[in-house]
Amino acid sequence: MRKFFEIGGIVAGAVLIAFGIASIVMSVNGRSTVNDSLKQEQIVGTPDMTPSAIAGEVKADKAAQTKLFAQLHAAGVKIAPSPIVTPSCSVAGDTVNSGSEARCFARYMRIHTFAASSGLTYSQMGRYIAKPDTPIQYTDGLGATSDPKYALTDPKTQQPMNNGRRDLWVTYTALTTALNSSYMASQIALFGLVVGIALLLSGIGFLILAIGGALEGARLAFGLRESAKTGGVATQA
Repeated sequence: MRKFFEIGGIVAGAVLIAFGIASIVMSVNGRSTVNDSLKQEQIVGTPDMTPSAIAGEVKADKAAQTKLFAQLHAAGVKIAPSPIVTPSCSVAGDTVNSGSEARCFARYMRIHTFAASSGLTYSQMGRYIAKPDTPIQYTDGLGATSDPKYALTDPKTQQPMNNGRRDLWVTYTALTTALNSSYMASQIALFGLVVGIALLLSGIGFLILAIGGALEGARLAFGLRESAKTGGVATQA
């Protein structure tokens, strides 16, 4: 049985080391793939993508949002404004080639998109361009509505005309989702790297214990205790 446990410990250690090395290699490859994919897009942060440079735009966005929502609430429209937060990171002039930089770029894109929508999100904007005489309670406050009977009609297609600001949010959402996915993939790769190192160290520890005779030492200690009880002398088999 002692030999069986020694062999089992060696096998377990070898398996843990193999899994640890595989996890480390996969994590490094995954993180490299994310960084290479971002680099291929040649995304460069604009000069205003620093907390101080974007402060003026954030202030203007908040002012426009406050004014617009005050008008909507006065008309009986009960919707809550989405927070406009100044990013704490900076990517101004930097090439976005890592998950953290991608997430930072996405946060600045949100500020820029709010500037075009006066603080409205995609779900708060109307689907169609509203007729000029549409009551404000049937609009989003920016001249758009989701009610087809108040929408302008395209003379060519005879269909309601789409709201361009809402289309802008669709583009923003698609781009930021891809950028945030890159950040998530990068973090998962980092987690896999940490797990791989832990497995590797655990496997090495198993091997040291198995090869170094930890079981033998435990057997001898047990034999000495038994000899003390019986008054005999423990000898090594």
